[in-house]
Amino acid sequence: MTYLPKPKLHHPGLQHNALGFTRRDYEGAISTLCAGCGHDSISAAIVRACFELDLPPHRIAKLSGIGCSSKTPTYFLGASHGFNSVHGRMPSVLTGANLANRDLIYLGVSGDGDSASIGIGQFAHAMRRGVNMVYIVENNGVYGLTKGQFSATSDKGATSKRGVVNSDEAIDMVGMALQLGATFVARSFSGDKGQLVPLIEAALRHEGAAFIDCISPCVAFNNHEGSTKSYDFVREHNEAVNYLDLIEGRPPITVDYAPGTVEVVQQHDGTWLRLRKLADDYDVHDRVAAMDHLQRRHAEGEIVTGLLYVDPDPRDLHHHMNTIATPLNALDDAALIPGAAALEKLNAGLR
Repeated sequence: MTYLPKPKLHHPGLQHNALGFTRRDYEGAISTLCAGCGHDSISAAIVRACFELDLPPHRIAKLSGIGCSSKTPTYFLGASHGFNSVHGRMPSVLTGANLANRDLIYLGVSGDGDSASIGIGQFAHAMRRGVNMVYIVENNGVYGLTKGQFSATSDKGATSKRGVVNSDEAIDMVGMALQLGATFVARSFSGDKGQLVPLIEAALRHEGAAFIDCISPCVAFNNHEGSTKSYDFVREHNEAVNYLDLIEGRPPITVDYAPGTVEVVQQHDGTWLRLRKLADDYDVHDRVAAMDHLQRRHAEGEIVTGLLYVDPDPRDLHHHMNTIATPLNALDDAALIPGAAALEKLNAGLR
């Protein structure tokens, strides 16, 4: 398949960020997905988030697996590093890259088939190990590349475009991420960019395993009456637990919110996440309460979106392994190959 680059011409009036880039500089090739696909909205949200955070594209590494969702890194951050792995294996490839070079910002993009079926073990280990990454699942509940079969995240009782009813229980990846120890867990909807963009911004600034499950309707196979992942269903059953805005450590940013309670969460790197709470009893710092809230709302037929849990003092894989601050790929041979004596001491400790 040929991917066509977008025209190089830029409107002279485009806004520039602090690095002098326009939003167009964060785009990629022209999308070949179906018109109206929710995945394209997620790509646009990633572009906007990176532009607003003033991130240098060359410091970002985007990785994916196989599926419609895993094609999308072609459509954003064309000047960044990229690796398209095999089906379900994106997390392990990303983990290796992260261990070798901790100075890059890692963005893993996957789908419900790629992560909840063949790659579910890979997903689980990336979350429990605390790999410093943003893990976005573009969740449409179907295998779009193979004509719309149910995926592992399809809700029990949902119907396919052909009228087939799904009899299997759905895998809730948000619930799994919470249970496995992810330090930033959120759910959003591709049709709600006002919520999705600040979630991606906050996840990019988070130092730990940040997981975003993004419901992304498939307009070809899963956007009909009877689907629980359609645009209409999600809009009618969405319960947003908070409204969000990311505030960085810069001159004051003016925000305009409707009346209500506000909580400000300081991130590990000094940035601030401002939350407007809709549920008075919802605490974004309580992992157990988040799991309970998800189950209760699911029983009522509601889809909970927003920032569900965040650890204000996260620890990532490098912290757990006590690696040095210098990226491993920048070390010389003397540091990387300590010699036979060091190897013998290591082996003796394992006997």
